[in-house]
Amino acid sequence: MARNQVRQLRGWATVGMLVSVLLLSLRSSGQRAEPSPAPFGGPLPGVTAQEFERFRVGLEDFLEVEESEEGLGPVFNGRSCAECHSIPAVGGGGTVLEMRAGRRNPDGTFDPLPGGSVFQLFSIPPHTCQERIPPEANVVAPRKSIPLFGAGLVEAIPDEALAALADPDDRDGDGVSGRVHWVMDRGTGTARAGRFGWKAQQATLLSFGAEAYLEEMGITNELFPRENAPNGDEERLLRCLPLRAVRHIEDVADRFTGLRGIDNFEAFLRFLGPPPRGESTDLARRGERLFAEIQCAACHVPVLLTGPSSNPVFDRRLVQLYSDLLLHDIGTGDGIVQGDAPGEEIRTPALWGLRVRRGLLHDGSAATLTEAILRHDQEAAEARRLFQTLPAGEVVALLAFLDSL
Repeated sequence: MARNQVRQLRGWATVGMLVSVLLLSLRSSGQRAEPSPAPFGGPLPGVTAQEFERFRVGLEDFLEVEESEEGLGPVFNGRSCAECHSIPAVGGGGTVLEMRAGRRNPDGTFDPLPGGSVFQLFSIPPHTCQERIPPEANVVAPRKSIPLFGAGLVEAIPDEALAALADPDDRDGDGVSGRVHWVMDRGTGTARAGRFGWKAQQATLLSFGAEAYLEEMGITNELFPRENAPNGDEERLLRCLPLRAVRHIEDVADRFTGLRGIDNFEAFLRFLGPPPRGESTDLARRGERLFAEIQCAACHVPVLLTGPSSNPVFDRRLVQLYSDLLLHDIGTGDGIVQGDAPGEEIRTPALWGLRVRRGLLHDGSAATLTEAILRHDQEAAEARRLFQTLPAGEVVALLAFLDSL
C-alpha cells in the first residue's frame, strides 16, 4: 500500500468508511479479504495439511514443560511458554507479570544494570542462583504477557506500511507522533521494523520466540547463545551451572526433523489464528463510529494489510488489529529503555481480542476499560478529553464496541 494511501486512511472520519474503502480496493485489485477467524487458539483458516502439522508440532513445544536437565534456568519466569500465554486459550495472554528494573541516572540516561533489565522470578537450585532487584534500581516495571493470536499476520505486514503510518515530527499537527522502532533482526542481520513486544523490540517471530526462550526460560539458542548470569554475575553463573553447560547451546536441532525449538515456536505462532470477533450489535456499531470520531483510531488503526505472498493465507489479507504497531508516548510508559525505545514510549497494543482481557495497560494496573482510557495522556490527551465529553449513552456505546473486539 502506497504511503499517501495509508495517510489518507488515518484521516478518514469513521471506521466504517475505512473498512468499506479497503474492501473495495481489495476487490478491484485482486487482493484477499481475511476469512472468518478460527476459535481462540485455533490455526489460521486455510492452512494446508503440512502447515497444520507444523502448527501442531509447534503447539506441543509451546506446551512442553522444561526441566533443568534440558536447559531450564539458571533463572527463569516459567517452565513452558503456555504458563504465560494461556488466556483464554493457549497462545493468549496470562497473569504472570515479567519484572523489569533499571536505574535512571541524574542526567536522564538509563542503566539496565548488570545482567539486563529483566529480573526473573525463579531459579534452579541452589538458592544463590536467584536474582534480586538491587537497591540502586529506581525504576521497577512489571509487564503483562501479550496475547499472540494472529502473530503470523502481524509479521506479514510490510515494514513500509508501518513506516507510512509513522509521523515522528507530528507534521500533520494532530498531536500524535508515532514512530517505528527500527531494530537489527538477529535472524537475518537486517534492519527491520519492530512489532513484537511492549517496546516493539523484535521484528520477526523467530527472533521474538528465541529471545523469550532465553529471557523467560533461560534456554540458550543460536540467536541468543549466552546464558543469563544471575544479576550479571559470571562467578555465580559458574556456581549454578557446570562450565560445560555455560558453553553449550541448549536448543539444538532435532536429529530427525532438523528443527530447533525456536523453529517450532515460530511455526506455531505463524499459523496461530487471530482472535474471533464478538457479537456486533447496533450499540457496538454505534460505538465503533464514536471510536473513530474521538480519535482513538489515530493510534489504534482498525485495519492493516499484509503484503503480497506466495502463501494464500498471508497474501494481502486484512488484519483487523486496532494498532499501528508504533511507539507512542501516551503517559503510561514504564521507564525501561530498550534499544531505541525510550522509557516513556510503549508500542500501541492491539485491541483485537480485548473482550477476554482484563488487567489492562502494559502492567495490568487498569481494572476497567474506562480507567485505561482515562490513564491516556500526552499524545492521547485529546482523545481522552473527547471521551470525557461524551454523553453517558455514548460512553455505553463505545464500551460496548470495545467489548465486542
